[in-house]
This record gives sequence, structure tokens and C-alpha cells, in this order.
Amino acid sequence: MPLPVSTYRLQLRGPDSGFGFTFADAENLLDYLGPLGISHLYLSPILTAAHGSPHGYDVTDPTTVSAELGGIDGLRRLSDTARARGMGLIVDIVPNHAGVGIPEQNPWWWDVLRHGHASDFARFFDIDWELGAGKILLPVLDSEDDLGGLTIDGDRLRLGALAVPISPGTDPGSPNQPAEVYRRQHYRLVSWRSGQCGYRRFLAINSLAALRQEDEQVFAVTHREVARWFDEGLVDGLRVDHLDGLSDPAGYLRRLRDLIGPQAWIVVEKNLAVDEDLEPSLPVAGTTGYDVLRPIGGILIDPGGESVLTGLAGPAAVDAVPELRTKAATALDNDLQRLRRCITAATGSDSPRLAEALAALIGRVGVYRCDYPVTEPVLRTALAETATATPELAFELAMISAAVAGGGQVAVRLQQLCVAAVAGGVEGLLFHRDPRLVSLNEFGGDPHRFGCGAAEFHSGLAERARRWPRAMTTLSTHDTQRSEDVRARIGVLSQVPGLWADSVAGWESATPCPDRPTGLFLWQNIFGVWPTDGIVTESLRARLHAYARKAVREAARCSSWQRPDTTFEKALAEWLDAVLDGPVADEVTALVDRLRPHAESDALAQKLLALTVPGVPDVYQGTELFDDSLTDPDNRRPVDFAARRAELTALRHPKMRIVHAALRLRREHPETFPHGTYRPLSADGPAANHVVAFRRGDDVVVAVRRWTVRLGETGWGNTVITLAAGDWTDRLTGRRWAGRVRAAEMFGELPGVLLERA
Repeated sequence: MPLPVSTYRLQLRGPDSGFGFTFADAENLLDYLGPLGISHLYLSPILTAAHGSPHGYDVTDPTTVSAELGGIDGLRRLSDTARARGMGLIVDIVPNHAGVGIPEQNPWWWDVLRHGHASDFARFFDIDWELGAGKILLPVLDSEDDLGGLTIDGDRLRLGALAVPISPGTDPGSPNQPAEVYRRQHYRLVSWRSGQCGYRRFLAINSLAALRQEDEQVFAVTHREVARWFDEGLVDGLRVDHLDGLSDPAGYLRRLRDLIGPQAWIVVEKNLAVDEDLEPSLPVAGTTGYDVLRPIGGILIDPGGESVLTGLAGPAAVDAVPELRTKAATALDNDLQRLRRCITAATGSDSPRLAEALAALIGRVGVYRCDYPVTEPVLRTALAETATATPELAFELAMISAAVAGGGQVAVRLQQLCVAAVAGGVEGLLFHRDPRLVSLNEFGGDPHRFGCGAAEFHSGLAERARRWPRAMTTLSTHDTQRSEDVRARIGVLSQVPGLWADSVAGWESATPCPDRPTGLFLWQNIFGVWPTDGIVTESLRARLHAYARKAVREAARCSSWQRPDTTFEKALAEWLDAVLDGPVADEVTALVDRLRPHAESDALAQKLLALTVPGVPDVYQGTELFDDSLTDPDNRRPVDFAARRAELTALRHPKMRIVHAALRLRREHPETFPHGTYRPLSADGPAANHVVAFRRGDDVVVAVRRWTVRLGETGWGNTVITLAAGDWTDRLTGRRWAGRVRAAEMFGELPGVLLERA
């Protein structure tokens, strides 16, 4: 099967997850996705996960395909049917962690809890035996007082819905002695609020225990089923989840490449910092596309709105990112102390301020990991900056430097802690605190970088065409903070900063939020998903309430997951209902209606860019039409595919027209996409800055308009775009162009053109 030309991401889930979407459902979509222009289905994790899992990332048995989704036979049928239609499959795999939230559903974890060190699977998990004095600390209690509710049920202890195993020979045979039996086990139950956890996790999620893929046996067993997919020709490529969480990401990818062969397409989930390069020696096609998401959306942000929006946000927008990363690292005290013990063992020294020095240092590390060859200088710079900022920690920093230089566990655990701290400090705290322009608060982005200039946009994409032409390009994923269309609508506020500031001032006066920074943040999100007809359904109300609670807990200013402030959250919920039901609602509807043409223009423009810039574009399920999703689980709701089938047939919806035309063009020009060169094109005239254009190869030109609010005030004037020799046909409208074309005519029907040279 050829490498992907385009992918379509599907979120699979079993029938017991609330609503199901299985292999059979995916098979039934092939007659829609093929004509749409998709070359490969891109499936969420398909290995056996926790029963009823809504996402599949909590894998409980990596040796089997999920029976809830249809099992291996269902996968074979889907693959065969796809191949018969000239399509292939890409599968998301989860090597970093396994689901342990329901211990009895994970046979390996259950065996470790039952037999402790003696378990054949003890080496599979990254367990901190030292922390629990030989026992695994399980953070599952609301309070230590809960232990009084333990009961014996055959070969297990029960506490409410939780079941944990009883080790052989530790049951005295009396059901009246659960406390005595519990004391003899290989685990100890602790409060999840205590910060203690007896194993490395995925970030700070207690229900996801890290796997030790650096162990050859662990890799072999956990990838046996993956190898079968390629041996049988069922799958064409893989998306590797959370690459940086692994002990040795580069080593893991080399083994994976050897396992599945040189032709398989591999992309990795890796959040690159804005100025960070992907390590060129990795045997992959590239990342999953967060790094290109920022410039595609950023090129449409009007830099003229920065000063007003910054002033409106005030001090809330000046959170220092190093301080937030340090705060996140400090909150990971369990992992911090484990690293501290490793350093003490490696150096023979200790200091009461060692954990403080580690947190300060990690705050200065601005990338997920700095042990790839391309990022190694980052750690040296971070050490120097930390020493300058905190000279009183010079001794502790010297200890850290010496220990890291020795490699081994210290170096590895420092990198893994950096991953969790950067994710917690940036994706958690910063992304949910900074209210300046929340469409900037997205994976691969930096809220402090106000959009993306044309020079950066074009130079970055030209480099991508040279170095990573097979990397994935994305706008929306199962993880993005907001859908592409919500971000596009919010981005328009950069074009009308004064109007937005006046609107918010009036709304806050009429319906003040209990916390101003929180209000500034939520107002933009409310605007981003507000219905154009002004009708607030109960579904939307519930979605916004769930989002608001999640946002304030992630921000950890007025409430948090560990210590929720129910009084504040109740006040916030009442405020939100007052917004939805009060007089402000009509004003929000009026503003949404006023800016709707500009929001839709930007949404369509960025979709056309995403489908045509260098890389393999992914269409996240449902986003071939406008989508109003916020963060997960909101962005994993059921998709109305019947409506999308109808729109594909009619080809009246502008977004469907763009998706269909671009994907079909990609399939018809296999040399242009992705092998063709990338060359920027410039417009001439008074409104030239309102055009973003480029040429792919010698036979495709893409151009979109931007900053349409200002454009509506000034007009195009005599702005023209000069095309290369030949006749050019717009695949979106059928119109033909040649030579110097007036921009006003070129963008008369849609905000972009997709030109093919005859």
C-alpha cells in the first residue's frame, strides 16, 4: 500500500462507553471517505482497554485487539474492505503507559499487586519500591479513613467499587479480619490527594502507569500484536502516542522501525516548542502536526490587535512561563523526590534544597526533553540561567550537573520529569490562565507569541517541505483545546480588539464574573462556541458548564483538581447560567452574527492551507463541516455522518467543497503532494498583506485572504496576483485565470483559491 496522501481520524469506542463506534462502523464509512478523497483511515487506539473506555488510551491488555471494537477479525474485515477500495489503515499505539484504574481489568497489574517483587510482570512497570518500603503505594483513597470500609471477598479485598488482590498465603481464612489481611499485602492504599504514588505515571494521571519499554522483554511482549498487523498486511503505519514519556525515545523508535519494516509510515506525538526542531536522526516521517498547527492559524491573526488585547488582559496575561513550569514541577513532588534520591545515590551528597533546585532548573527547560542531540544545549543554558537567577542554589545545581553527567537513571528521570512539568505548566496552567487571545493557547503554540508573520510562515513551510515532507499536518485532534473553527472565530478578535474590549466591559458590568481573569478567559471561549442563531440548548449549557469547571481546575488559581473550591465553582456556575439566560445573551448573539463572515472566512482559509502545505493532512472526524468543539471529551462527541454524506453529494457547503477539492487534487498530483517544492508568492498593490499565497511544485497555486475586517474598510484597490505562464483553473469554483489577476475577482466567491495549471 502506498504511503498516506491524506488521513481521516476516527475515535473508536465500544458500545458500553455511552455510544459506540467500532470497526464495523468505520467499515460502513468507507463509501463516504473514499469519494471524499481520503487515502487512509487513522484509528484511535485499538488494543484492549478498560471496559467502556471512551478513548482507548487506558490499554489493559496490549496483546489483544479490543473485543469491544470487533477484535482481530473485525480489524481484518475493515482492512480488507479498505484495501478493496484503494485505502489503507493507520493505527494509534500507546507504548508509554497502561490503564490501571480498575486493577482487576489489567492482568499484568493485578499479578504485580498480588505477588509484589516476585511477579513475572514486576519489571514491566516503573515501580518505586523504595517509596513504599517494598510495597506499591496506590493513590486510590479519598481519605485514609476509607480503609475502615475494607472487606474480604474471596481472593480479593474490596473497598466500594475498588477490588485489589490478596496475596497467596496471607488470608487467615476469616472474613472478619480485613485489616489484618490488608497489612500483609504487597501494596498500600493512600489518598490520591497526598501526592504519593508508587509508580511512574502518564504525566500526573494516577490511573495510567508507565511501562518500561527500555526492557527488551517488555517491548517484545507489548508489540507482539502490533508486529502481527504488519506481518499480515493489515496496517500501513503507526502514530506513536506520548513519545517523550519513554525512557529512551530514540532507542524505542529504532526498535519499532526494525519490527515493522522500513516502508511503514511512523509519526510521533511530540509537542515541539515554537523554536525547537525535531531530532533529524529519528527513523520517522515526522510529528503528528502540532508544530504546523500554530503557523497555519497564526498567519490569520492580525498583529494590530496585540496591544489592546494585552492591555485588556492586564496582569493576568503576564504569567512567567518558567515560574509556571517550576510550579508544576513542585506539584509533582512524588517524582521530584524520587529524582532527588537518585541524585543523592549517584553523588553521595544531599541537600535540603535539592528538590527546590531541581524545580527551579526544570522551570528553565523550555522543551519537553533536552537529551536529543538537537536539544542538548538547552540543559546547559538552563543550568546557567538558573545559577544566575538563584546563586544560593549553586551547590545543589553542581550536584545535579554532576549526577546528570553520569547518565543512567538520573539523566532519564530528569528528562521524564521535564516532560510532566512542561505539560503541567504550559498545557495545564498557562493554557487555562492566559486570557489575551485564547486561540493561541494550543498544542505547539505559545500564548506569548501573538500569531505568525508571513516571513516565519513561508520559511518554516519551505523547510518542512525539504526536511519533513511526510509529516502529518493537523488543525484539530482528540486533544486540541478547541476545534479549528472555534479557534478561527476567536482569532477574529485580533482584528476588532477595541470592539471586543468594549463588549466585555459591558458584559462584565451587567453580569460580573466572580473572578475577573477567569471571566476574561471564559468570555472568549463562550464567544467561540456561541450558536449563530442565539439558541442555547441544554446540550450546549451542559458542555459549557463542564468546560468551565475543567478550565478553572486546570488553571489552579481559584480551584483545582486536588483541592476543588466548591463555593467558587458554584458561584461560577451561577454566573455562567446568568450569561446564558440573561440580557447579555442577545448582545453575544449580535456580536457573533456581526463577525460571522470574518470567522467563516478564516475557518475556510486555514482549512485550505492545512490541506495544501507540505505534509500529509489529517481531517479530524467531522471537521469537513464547521465544528464547535472545545477540549476533550467535548471534541469526542458523536459525529453526524448522515449530514456529511448529504453535503458531499450536494457540494454546497464551502468547507466541504474545500476539503473535497483539495483531497482529490492531492490524489491526482502524487508528485506535487508531498514531493513538490514550496515557493511563496507575493501579491502587488495596496492590500498585498491581505494575501497569503504559495506554489506547490509547478502545477498548483494556493492563495487565501486574511484580515478581512480591515479589508472591508479599505478594499482591494488594484491589488493583483501574478500567476506563472499558462492557464490556471480554480478547483473550487471552476473559474480560469492567467497572468495578472485582480485579487477582488480572485476572492469574489470564496476566501481562497486552489489553482491547477492546465
